[in-house]
Amino acid sequence: MADDFDVIVVGSGITGGWAAKEFSEKGFKTLVLERGRHIDHQGDQYKDMLMPWEKHNRSLMAEAYNEDGNYRDVQEMGYIYRDDLKHFFVDEVEHPYTTPDNKPAMWIRGYQLGGRSLTWGRQTYRWSEKDFQANAKDGHGIPWPIGYEDIAPWYDYVEKFTGISGNRDNLEILPDGEFLKPWNMSCAEEFVSENLKKNRPDRPMIIGRCAHLTAPQDVHTDLGRGQCQARNHCMRGCSFGAYFCSLSSTLPAARRTENVTIVTDAIVASVDHDDTTGKASGVTVIDYHTKRQHKYKARIVFLCAGSLASVQIMLNSKSATHSNGIANSSGMLGHYITDHFGRSGANGIVPGFEDRYSFGRRPNGMYVPNFRHEKTDDVDFVRGYGYQGHAAYRPRKGNTAHSAGIGAAAKEQVGQAEPWRIGFGMFGEMLPYYDNQVSLNAVKKDKWGMPLLHIDVHGRENERKMMTQAAHDAEEILLAGGCVDVVKTLPEDNEPIQAGRLIHEMGGACMGADPKRAVLNKWNQAHDVPNLFVTNGACMSSCATQNPSLTYMALTARAAHHASKLMKSGQL
Repeated sequence: MADDFDVIVVGSGITGGWAAKEFSEKGFKTLVLERGRHIDHQGDQYKDMLMPWEKHNRSLMAEAYNEDGNYRDVQEMGYIYRDDLKHFFVDEVEHPYTTPDNKPAMWIRGYQLGGRSLTWGRQTYRWSEKDFQANAKDGHGIPWPIGYEDIAPWYDYVEKFTGISGNRDNLEILPDGEFLKPWNMSCAEEFVSENLKKNRPDRPMIIGRCAHLTAPQDVHTDLGRGQCQARNHCMRGCSFGAYFCSLSSTLPAARRTENVTIVTDAIVASVDHDDTTGKASGVTVIDYHTKRQHKYKARIVFLCAGSLASVQIMLNSKSATHSNGIANSSGMLGHYITDHFGRSGANGIVPGFEDRYSFGRRPNGMYVPNFRHEKTDDVDFVRGYGYQGHAAYRPRKGNTAHSAGIGAAAKEQVGQAEPWRIGFGMFGEMLPYYDNQVSLNAVKKDKWGMPLLHIDVHGRENERKMMTQAAHDAEEILLAGGCVDVVKTLPEDNEPIQAGRLIHEMGGACMGADPKRAVLNKWNQAHDVPNLFVTNGACMSSCATQNPSLTYMALTARAAHHASKLMKSGQL
């Protein structure tokens, strides 16, 4: 295999797949480097076709502790740490990182072809203009160099290919997109939503927008993707290709051009820099198995690994010109890390509908967009939060071991339907703090010789105030929606606001117009190194409240289009 390419794409997940598709379809010889193992779409690592009786230990995990006797952080994620999912997530014993003792953080990763696109939550929401204006408005973080009008056409572009189910809700705070037909609300959800329209129209509850094919189009079926079967086995891998992931969508689109080469088990250690030309010359890779180093060259490099992983690579990319990491003349590389946070919300009972039951496994819930863009007199924090909730359901009574009664009376209770329930939790916007940062551990290295990433990121008083208010607001929303017996979920007084729980880490190589304050320009292009682009979450100057992957995709397609024009004109 030749070692020279037009484009090197580091990472094969949400953004890496998009970069590979865009460049290969434009005729550029493209190399995709994935540090994890090779897996195939519909291959034997997909567990979505397992019958319940075929699952080992009903997918419960036996390995609760690591070799030091410490509880595995990733297991706290609950829904992720299952026997039928564990192979899609990194073992922290083999791939460690460090944190300050008093500021724990989680770093959930997936090292395989397709990355975390195999296991993401698939919620896809556009940002609004207010989200892009927030930094400049309240003075926190680096002002965004782009606005909604810059990215809106690219939202259109990626939505059509990805396949997004959603309703056109006509909300300024949550722009509509190019949608397939939405999932239907249940009777209980419609009841709450209609009551909110009457009682609190400023706090609407809508059906979630998600990357599931409810009505496949030719662009989807041409790649072998099929309609969502509403099994809700998504994180096991979808053999139907009904939810969007790199393995079923962007990488097959890239492969059919015959312009893409994919190398797995290739750990990118650094971006190489030519101090004479001032450009990146390629990357240095460590083989996962042999630990041997190898160099690949290209005209441009797109960093599309995970947000923190890309920053780690950049910090480790040192040369005579870039002694503290590539593209870091501003000193901002590794700073302004943000994440969404939760642990606050409410749940309640939806009265009535006793003649109806919840049925099916709709892979999507409800969404309440951020209604706190504007600071009001009744709160003493800035920014806001949205809410996400599972589908309303009507549980049935099960084990009666903890309830009174024996014999026939106890047996008669089992299987009886209880009232409809609904609930949701907050997705809060963490402010971009300069000293929320990642750096290279000065002493500890992994088994491939890479310095461990040190993560010093946590929420502050502003975020704690948001969590408290979010519980009160959630209670108010459910009551206004006609619910009864509403119970708030409040954080514990001294509970740390831990980054990483919602797996939406962003920042570290932020976009900004001023090269003295930002790493990247408005095209996701490094100010210092014109042929280096970063289009994953590392580029984000703030985190808003919406799930970020749709914005990553749009930014990647936009940046690839710009880079392609520069290459064709001979500027790169």
